[in-house]
Amino acid sequence: MREAVVSGVLLLGALVALDAAAGSLDALRGGLWAALAAALFGLLLPPRVTAGQGWLAARGPLRRRTVRTDRLVSVRWSEGIAQRLVLRDDAGRRVVLDPRLLLANPALWHLFATGARTAQESGVLLCGATALRQLTERAEERTAQTLLTGSGPA
Repeated sequence: MREAVVSGVLLLGALVALDAAAGSLDALRGGLWAALAAALFGLLLPPRVTAGQGWLAARGPLRRRTVRTDRLVSVRWSEGIAQRLVLRDDAGRRVVLDPRLLLANPALWHLFATGARTAQESGVLLCGATALRQLTERAEERTAQTLLTGSGPA
């Protein structure tokens, strides 16, 4: 979120400064630059992810998407510059999020993993067992690193 705010403010500052230096800054153009900076902020703002028993939701700037984690049929994970986790449930609902959000929040990860494990054990999960296993391994690695770092030198 900080990066989205900084990017929007920097864009607004640069556009206003350039327009003022050119001598063409007025209220209409200032409003246009503010709207453009707000649009950039909205595009860069990461979704707010929440979860509960058997569900996960991602709220973006325009809408909220919810998926049933205990009814997942597909888990796809793309590793690249912009990592994405695409979750789809049996009702066709889809949530796309950054897997680092799950890995950074142990409580959120626990709720997601519990639901996904239920889907896998009940046979609903048709595609994505490998992606789910890789994600679980990363979560366990991160937890172990956190515990070792927090315990201090031996």
